[in-house]
Amino acid sequence: MAPTSGHRAEGPSAGLISLCLASLLGGGLCLTVAFLSAPALGVVAGLGLVWAIGASVAAGFGWRRARRAAAQADKLSGEVDLLSRRLLALEQRPGGAAPPPDGGQTDRLGDAVAEVTAEIGLLGGIVRELAVTVAAQDGEIGRLKDLATAPPPVAAAPPPAPVPPPAPAPLPEPKVLPRSTPVRPFVPEAALPRPAPASDAALRQRQDEILATLTSGGLEVHLQPIVSLPQRKVAFYEALARLSVGGARLTPAEFMPTLERHGRTTELDRLMLARVTAICRQLAARGSAAAVIYALTPSSLFEPGFLRALGRLVEVHAELAGRLILGLPQRSLRSLDAEQVAALAALRERILFALDRAVDLRFDGPALAAQGVAYVKVPADLLLGRTAPGGDLAPEDLASVLGRVGLRLVAEGVERESDVPDLIDLDLPFAQGNVFSPPRIVRPEVLTPPEPPPEPEPPAPEDPPVRRSFRDFLRRAV
Repeated sequence: MAPTSGHRAEGPSAGLISLCLASLLGGGLCLTVAFLSAPALGVVAGLGLVWAIGASVAAGFGWRRARRAAAQADKLSGEVDLLSRRLLALEQRPGGAAPPPDGGQTDRLGDAVAEVTAEIGLLGGIVRELAVTVAAQDGEIGRLKDLATAPPPVAAAPPPAPVPPPAPAPLPEPKVLPRSTPVRPFVPEAALPRPAPASDAALRQRQDEILATLTSGGLEVHLQPIVSLPQRKVAFYEALARLSVGGARLTPAEFMPTLERHGRTTELDRLMLARVTAICRQLAARGSAAAVIYALTPSSLFEPGFLRALGRLVEVHAELAGRLILGLPQRSLRSLDAEQVAALAALRERILFALDRAVDLRFDGPALAAQGVAYVKVPADLLLGRTAPGGDLAPEDLASVLGRVGLRLVAEGVERESDVPDLIDLDLPFAQGNVFSPPRIVRPEVLTPPEPPPEPEPPAPEDPPVRRSFRDFLRRAV
């Protein structure tokens, strides 16, 4: 097969070389005639000659590579033929004789199998090399065909006769500025100061400030109300974390990447839960029935012992029952293991859960209700169709479908007043966003645990009774 292909490539290559040489000779004659007759024709003939020379050189290189590929294919074909004969010889060996008592036949059979295996491996490598060579040869033939059929370059038109330039117009007289007008010196754009990019040292310093602020009292708690629709009455609150770093107040989008990189998100959750516990105690002292939602970070659910410690916190503070709602990320709820499911099942008897940070509308209502989820928080853009919902439920049917299993839907991130009527049309019971109320900071005295009342002073000892004689008693009686 390979020799045939090599001879098939050699014929067209030789013909192409002959054609290029003939073109080269013709181009030389045309160039000579052109220079003798007219300069314009000489330019055209010169371009044709250059094209012919380039085509001849390319054809020569292609013909040489095609011959080399054909020789390699002939060599590989001979090796394949040799291996085929050796395999046929191995297959025609006599077999079936009874093995000698010493087991020599078994050794010879193992040697034969090993030899056949080696031959097959070598044959596979040769076949792969042959396929690569044939593919390279076909590519060279295709490039030679494209080069042979390429049109010659089009000669450019002779340049027009030079036109004399017009007379220069008189320059305008310079305008003299009054003395009151300040003259601003010209400053090139490259010399203007540009803000320097933040260096690695500045980024590390910023991260160190965030980590130090987390434990040095810079953590703030902000409460944002969640209102009922359409009355817009406060139903409960959500506790949001803020960090005060260097006079700036950072949102979770700004400091959470640093905490996640250093594994400090669980520490943030512990600090926030302690402050949420103080807020719940304050609400209970005022006689308010409002609850507080706090959304846990995904890593805290997978932290060993975190959920069990949360259960002990709820046991110590009985006022958290019915007032604390834990927000669980949707993706984390889909990847819980058996231990985490059991820990959440022990907590759902005392506190409620809310599905938080929804990325699509794929909700299994009965399964969520069985896990103790009471609220489902969905971004308003997802409910109003501004982003792809990515679920089987339509937004207009979501509230009624989830309501049948006892789940209440909360639209979060409502920023425009024009979105409120559309959310009401979806029969949503609750909504949250800056259009109703922005997050407000909690006063520090609310987060401080109350001081225990002073112990009452012990009563003063009474005077011992005075013993009097019986005569005094009789005297008083008389």
